Amino acid sequence: MAFSELCYLLSFYLSITVAFFQDLLSFLLNLYQLPVVSLADMCLALYFRLCGLSPCTINVDDQTTMHFWTADHSQLKKPNLVMIHGYGGNSRWQFMRQVGFLSKTFNLHIPDLIFFGNSYTTRPDRTEIFQAKCVFEGLKRLGVDRFAIYAISYGGFVAYRMAKMYPKEVGKVVIVSCGIVFTEEQKGEHLKKIGRDALKILVPENPHDLRLLVNLSVYKCDPFMWVPDYFYGKFINLVYKEHKKEKIEMVEYMLTQKADPNLPILTQETLIVWGEEDKVFPVYLAYELQRHLGSKSKVEIIKDTGHAVNIDAPESLNALITSFVLGSS
Repeated sequence: MAFSELCYLLSFYLSITVAFFQDLLSFLLNLYQLPVVSLADMCLALYFRLCGLSPCTINVDDQTTMHFWTADHSQLKKPNLVMIHGYGGNSRWQFMRQVGFLSKTFNLHIPDLIFFGNSYTTRPDRTEIFQAKCVFEGLKRLGVDRFAIYAISYGGFVAYRMAKMYPKEVGKVVIVSCGIVFTEEQKGEHLKKIGRDALKILVPENPHDLRLLVNLSVYKCDPFMWVPDYFYGKFINLVYKEHKKEKIEMVEYMLTQKADPNLPILTQETLIVWGEEDKVFPVYLAYELQRHLGSKSKVEIIKDTGHAVNIDAPESLNALITSFVLGSS
């Protein structure tokens, strides 16, 4: 009994201590208004430069601008790899644990999708087909005429359309954690299981919503668990506040979009990668996509990994991408 009481007291005082220091840190940051998240974003930009990437902005047409991080000096001995991010932030924040490794092997070309980062359009189109066209036109203006694609989550929808529309230019395709074959019934049932408004999760308005998005995406020990709400608020302002209306329209389109009964079958070799513990797109969707694509596709399931494979298991994902893209057909 005494031991149980001791454990209870230790747990209680530890919780009080942690809460105190969280509040103290949040207070100090608010007191001095340190732009910590903006500084982190600047550090990521510097890191991308150190990995041999440079930012560039391209006018795709008179109403559309695309921002890319692209290899400084493309080397002929390196294949081109296009990396397409998902909905949880711009390319820097999503690929920060991958560019260092992958830039050693590939000429990387990393777009910020429309309404993320510095990419923007005044056109009303909110479809993944429009995103695919914009990415391709940007690559064409960069002189990138043949490339493999690695795309995660929402980026997988964009990559899939690119592969279908531009089969001569798109080589191998790596799709990670993307519910391309989600039926309307499956989508509805899964949204009920999540139990929250998907719109607020994907375009969070407050730290609570963003924490829920992180909890749904990351399976392993959450590195953001102890981050004060101050940081989450600043991150929302940095990533989600700009073009918020357009981001919401994109989510509304995705949620109301009917399943494509004539979903095309890609001609490219395709690697499908999934986290075994994915709470956003259940792992059975990986096998359904493989059955749809047929013999030119294969599935790799990473254990103890959630939806954000790029965060939970970047080393394993990098190794799979490299082996697949460089492997002989």
